[in-house]
Amino acid sequence: MAAAKTVAFHTLGCKLNFSETSTLSRMLENEGFEKKEFDDKADVYVINTCSVTDNADKECRQLVRRILRKTPESLVVVTGCYAQLKPKEIASIPGVNLVLGAAEKFNIAHHIRELAQGDSGKICSCDVEEITGFHASFSINDRTRTFLKVQDGCDYNCSFCTIPMARGKSRSDSIANVVANAQQLAANGVKEIVLTGVNLGDFGKGPDGDLKYEENFFDLVKALDAVEGIQRYRISSIEPNLLTNAIIEFVANSDKFMPHFHIPLQSGSNTILGKMRRRYKRELYADRVALIRTLMPHCAIGVDVIVGFPGETEEAFQETFAFLHALDIAYLHVFTYSERDNTLAKTFQEVVPMPTRHERNKALRNLSYMKMQYFTEQHRGETRKVLFEHQDRNGMMEGYTDNYIRVTTPYRREWVNQVIDWTL
Repeated sequence: MAAAKTVAFHTLGCKLNFSETSTLSRMLENEGFEKKEFDDKADVYVINTCSVTDNADKECRQLVRRILRKTPESLVVVTGCYAQLKPKEIASIPGVNLVLGAAEKFNIAHHIRELAQGDSGKICSCDVEEITGFHASFSINDRTRTFLKVQDGCDYNCSFCTIPMARGKSRSDSIANVVANAQQLAANGVKEIVLTGVNLGDFGKGPDGDLKYEENFFDLVKALDAVEGIQRYRISSIEPNLLTNAIIEFVANSDKFMPHFHIPLQSGSNTILGKMRRRYKRELYADRVALIRTLMPHCAIGVDVIVGFPGETEEAFQETFAFLHALDIAYLHVFTYSERDNTLAKTFQEVVPMPTRHERNKALRNLSYMKMQYFTEQHRGETRKVLFEHQDRNGMMEGYTDNYIRVTTPYRREWVNQVIDWTL
């Protein structure tokens, strides 16, 4: 592959994947590759996959076919969570030259250099036990808001989830390294950092999953708050049992940590939460929301919820709906349960019919729309600070208030990456 000079990326899935893709891109650019848009012609295409979406295999195959139609001589590299979970399946897709598991993802430059034209379906290191060490990642120059990965992997064993099998055990960067990365981002003009990880609240375990750092997520939050040059931080997602009162109180009194929490719930039924092997009950979740609302009435609270989990009767779903309807939250991310190989939930017998799953998804998405409309109206007439993003969308630009209300206005170049006082 000595002749390869151009590379293009496509990312599926979460903020963590976007931060890692951005880092992989910089690594290859440092090796002499020129970055191209995915729709352009390139010598190498890298697809960073997700295991959460229902149709990971379908999406991957479609992307590979697009590449082959455009440039059949190009090399195709597939990495990410789906590549870790189903390497042989991906390697069998016509046109895929290289499958990189999580342990070898950040050695991508070496593997591409070693890859000979015509190699087909080569698999490199997809044993989950080999996934050790922590690789810091952050996105830059892609968006105004930068995703900074501070934690990876998960030690939880929720019955529906494959992420521990895809990303290995929980491990973190050190606070010193995270602060250094934040300082570097500040020097590059970044105004807002979104802290990302698989299980952020579990931050503190060393790169091999041990506790040698003797640090925790609250320590990290306090350290980042003191970094000069970064105006705004967001916590991408944090488990309710790990979102401590101390963290909530600190955010409430911080000028830099935005009044915005995203807290996975998954179900409003304690029976279903037990089947899911979640580590809390709905009463604890309600307590967290109540404390946030007491200290920050203006705070945006987002919720992850899964519908159609095995055993979710109509009564259990209505329990979830009523619980969410009563909660003072801003929006929902609604996921339709889908079976995953090698998960405990796949063995459960009380399967919810797919049409019922879709009906429940629609009901909660409608609730989310109403929640967001109500939340926005509550703040109508207020002046809040908006960070406007780079994208020129047909003459318009977007930004978000501190409490995550989206604002759209005619594009003004001088407002890009600036925090502007805005009356809603």
